[in-house]
Amino acid sequence: MSGGQLERNIGFLEAMTLGGGTMIGAGIFILPGIAAEGAGPASSVSFLIAGFVALLAALSLSELATGMPIAGGSYHYVNRALGGFFGSIVGWGMWTGLMFASGFYMIGFGQYLVEPIPFLDGRAFVVLLGLVGLSLIVGVNYYGTEESSQLQNIMIGAETVVVLAYVALGLFFIDPTNLDPFAPTGPSGIIATTGVVFVSFLGFEIIATVAGEIKDPSRNIPLTMILSVVLVTILYALVMIVTTGVLPYQAIGDSLVPVSDVAVVFAGAVGVVAIVAAAAIAAISSSNSSVLAAARVNFAMGRDDLMSDWLSVTHGRFGTPHRAIVVTGAVIALLIAVGLQVETIVALLAEVASFSFLVSYSLVHVALVVFRRADPEDYDPSFRIPDVLYPAVPVLGVILTVVVISQMAPIIIVLGLGIVGLGVGWYFVYVRDHAVDRGLIDEAIAPTTDAYRVLVPVANPDTQRGLIRLAAATARAHTDEGTPELVAVNVLQIEDPDPQQNVAAERLENQRDLLEATRDIAAEMDVQLRTVAMTGERVDGTILEAIVDEEPDQVLLGWGGTLTRQGHVFGPNLDSVVEKAPCEVTLVTLHDETIGTPVALAGPGPHSPVAARRAADFATVDGTVPTLLNVQQPMADGEAAARKRGEVVIEDVAEQAGLDPEAFEREVIVDDDIEAAILDTVNRYNTICVGLSERSAASRVMFGTIAERVSQEATSNVGIVRGSNES
Repeated sequence: MSGGQLERNIGFLEAMTLGGGTMIGAGIFILPGIAAEGAGPASSVSFLIAGFVALLAALSLSELATGMPIAGGSYHYVNRALGGFFGSIVGWGMWTGLMFASGFYMIGFGQYLVEPIPFLDGRAFVVLLGLVGLSLIVGVNYYGTEESSQLQNIMIGAETVVVLAYVALGLFFIDPTNLDPFAPTGPSGIIATTGVVFVSFLGFEIIATVAGEIKDPSRNIPLTMILSVVLVTILYALVMIVTTGVLPYQAIGDSLVPVSDVAVVFAGAVGVVAIVAAAAIAAISSSNSSVLAAARVNFAMGRDDLMSDWLSVTHGRFGTPHRAIVVTGAVIALLIAVGLQVETIVALLAEVASFSFLVSYSLVHVALVVFRRADPEDYDPSFRIPDVLYPAVPVLGVILTVVVISQMAPIIIVLGLGIVGLGVGWYFVYVRDHAVDRGLIDEAIAPTTDAYRVLVPVANPDTQRGLIRLAAATARAHTDEGTPELVAVNVLQIEDPDPQQNVAAERLENQRDLLEATRDIAAEMDVQLRTVAMTGERVDGTILEAIVDEEPDQVLLGWGGTLTRQGHVFGPNLDSVVEKAPCEVTLVTLHDETIGTPVALAGPGPHSPVAARRAADFATVDGTVPTLLNVQQPMADGEAAARKRGEVVIEDVAEQAGLDPEAFEREVIVDDDIEAAILDTVNRYNTICVGLSERSAASRVMFGTIAERVSQEATSNVGIVRGSNES
């Protein structure tokens, strides 16, 4: 078995056929009859409206998908932006919607094969053929995405030729009298039909759902999504004009194979054979795309703990989410079996699928606004909706989806709300106790303030808990400045990224692991937590980039405690951060999980006050009182004078650190060997804080003799502290 990682092996042509091919697919052969019954010749307008609504969603999805090109599509973006509650609604809605659509396509597949062959007549044959076709699709998807995409290319090419021929020839056989009245059911009928036919426009969502497997996602995702919607919308409008123009819409509305009935008028038996073949291919290709996408939604929900992570495993040999594919296929098979009641189930499956996706897209538009306002570090889309169209696109998108839903049949609204209720119920039964991603909605509503912020890079699972506790304690000590914030950063080092590598997925996985490890600690310490996963060729450069972006008051770094002396002081990933970070820097070596009572060396160095303040921050972890330590050599006028001088130094350091007199203990030691006395004393404490010495003119990090000996010889936790370096 393999972890939850998918390979990038879908190119522009494959993405285009997944998106455009799904939309050109089965809907074009089955839906014209249902659409004509609902709106007459004006059903072409219904398709244009549906295409416009889809285009708005495609614009929002293009930005989101290039910002986070990983498996899951709309579900992932809503879950990331709005949290597990809405993620559950969209996840279940998309999964069921795609499965309903796939069931709709495969029943249509059976209908077109059975209708012209008398000895196959019967609903049982429709279902049987649908199940056989589904088995083929599930098998191909199980074997591999690349193989599935290659099959898709062949099928889409064949059916597109037939559809274009249907339109080109049919235009010459249009009887204008069939187009009058153009809108027999009026505007309400047109809008209601828009909801029915919207299932035809799911293809662009499929592109976003498999974004984790698309090559060159920054180019191919927006290009294929927008292009496929525009081209298919025009094609559908032309198909409806031809279909309702060649035959009266009343005759079309009663047919289960409407396009075949129209083709026989101007193309005879040859046209019927071509249409039947194209319809069968279209049903297979559309269902193939839907199974592919539905399994990725299932896979992503398992990855995000909204379902069992049993579903987020990829096949060790084929690299496909094989478990999610099998589960999805099994549910679709049940939906097809219900297709024994063909007359009602076809329209029902299509409309419920449309409802589910309309709800999902309305939340996608909201998610886009949330991402724009929260602007998380890991969101860097290569495609952005132009400023002149924002926020008009998401606002209009939400309004139009609500309008279309409001005009759908009451039974569809009830069934659709039932699926929404399923997602809500699933959240309270399962997700609330399992999901770790709380969404970005709080940051979007109340953007990050100027309250005290601590940035802590984490990489080692053995030390990250201790580092997070110390960083959270430091942040919490500054609640008087507003609600403090802790930013946990994980750097994924990529020296020479492979274009096939799904970096976004790896970054998400790292971030989720970090969330798991830090959420409880942050809650316990009562601080706001954000996690950021970054990629870069150099760890130090990436951390400095995060510091520039986040503008923290302090960066807290884990350090192994070993001095390299081979061109570095603390190590290649730390020296430049210590030297260049404009904020305060704390290097921590953890020998023990217990922070206990910290001690700070109170001396004349410029960073002693910062070390004293850090000791006071660390003391809040276990509710102790820090000690400020000063060691003096004996004076000619006696030990009392030496102690007095040490106390003056401590008071001066405490005043510079902003510590109240009752907030710390004082300890002055008089000894000829200052360094030995310091080492003997500090080892009685659990945690030691010591300041760096001043920097040299060459701008090298100067560690200092005492700090060096403490870090190398102390058995307690050690914090090496540098003050702000802003210039």
